[in-house]
Amino acid sequence: MTTIALCQIPVSPDPAVNLQRVQSALAQAPDADLAIFPEATLTRYGKRITDLAEPLDGPFVTGLAEAARLHGTAIIAGVFESGAPGDRVANTAIALDARGELKAAYRKIHLFDSFGARESELVAPGAEPVVVELAGLRVGLVTCYDIRFPELTRALVDQGAELFAVIAAWGSGPLKEEHWVTLVRARALENTMWTAAVGQAPNPAESSDGFGVGRSMLVDPLGVIRTDLGSIPGVQLVHVDLEAAAAMRATLPCLEHRVLGVKRP
Repeated sequence: MTTIALCQIPVSPDPAVNLQRVQSALAQAPDADLAIFPEATLTRYGKRITDLAEPLDGPFVTGLAEAARLHGTAIIAGVFESGAPGDRVANTAIALDARGELKAAYRKIHLFDSFGARESELVAPGAEPVVVELAGLRVGLVTCYDIRFPELTRALVDQGAELFAVIAAWGSGPLKEEHWVTLVRARALENTMWTAAVGQAPNPAESSDGFGVGRSMLVDPLGVIRTDLGSIPGVQLVHVDLEAAAAMRATLPCLEHRVLGVKRP
């Protein structure tokens, strides 16, 4: 049994403010093995992300590592990483263990060039799915718009994922919140996979850009929402039980019944 903190924080344009919010959230979850924070925890989306992006040994990730060590909690969080091709940045999910060591960095593959947005103008796409061993689990990393692409989560299953960690700064708009809930549940159900999805809390006091609807959730392998944080900032402890997942897969062995895309001897 692994205890996870869903850390639905509001995200400021100021990285120093956001680091303080991370530290405060960790203090509220002393029993967590793993704390998951939103996409773009470094700073809110906008043209300034190219100025505020940092290397993975920069001050923000270093601050996250210090917080992980202090609280003895592994961390997943979204940052903007400098040095991507074409004067762009990478939208990177970093995974730190409880000692503050960087275990993995997943660069978002699917960029949000939809609903009038053009993430690719500022962000260079990644290329490789990432599964990382963290807090006793094999965690598949998924970032926001990625959730619309079932082939990514299926690739993570094939790499041995036991949990999907989905981080997001989901944009608001007509039916967008329903899209989020439906897609997170679908990826969990079709892969019979525990799925911890964490979004930014709405933050109208600091920005009107529409990014962040909240709705951080834990969804079980049968697609049932076990926890939903709604739209209010908060930290919620949840529990992932791999024995329960195995029992659910015995009831619904759809991964064993795959035909297309499966290499067989």
